[in-house]
Amino acid sequence: MACPICGCAHFYVKNPDDEYEICEFDLKGGEVVLASEEEESWRPEITDGTVSYCDNCAWNGKLNELKK
Repeated sequence: MACPICGCAHFYVKNPDDEYEICEFDLKGGEVVLASEEEESWRPEITDGTVSYCDNCAWNGKLNELKK
C-alpha cells in the first residue's frame, strides 16, 4: 500500500485534541508499523477508516483509499 500521488509508504495521523501532535507510521505489507517504538503520550488506533496524511506530499484520506 502506498500514497496514490507519490508512492510513499510513510504516513502520519493527527491527534484530534492537539493539532501539533502526530503519530508517524509506515505501511509494510498492508500492515501499520509505528515509526517510533518509544512510549508516546498519544497512540491512536489506526484502522482502514482512519484519516491519514502522506509524509511526502499533500495527499490525505482514509487508509482504505490507498492503492495496493
